[in-house]
Amino acid sequence: MSFSLPTFLSAFLKMGAVALVLNEVRGIILAVPVLYAMVQSGGSLVALWVGFSTLAGIALSVIVPLLAAKKLDAYVQRKAAAQPA
Repeated sequence: MSFSLPTFLSAFLKMGAVALVLNEVRGIILAVPVLYAMVQSGGSLVALWVGFSTLAGIALSVIVPLLAAKKLDAYVQRKAAAQPA
């Protein structure tokens, strides 16, 4: 039984998708203290800005790898389709 590179990369990307779901859970866990601190500070503009910046950073740490994985998967699929059997 032999595995081709596109098959391996496809399986690897699927495992990466599971890791991204776990990363989303991590992001939610990290967001709770930020939201709590915003409430405790009375909702000042500085607290809201810092909270927004922190939550945006957490969101980007989840979204950017997800987009990169999708682009890589599409690239692998195109290369696999272009290869003669």
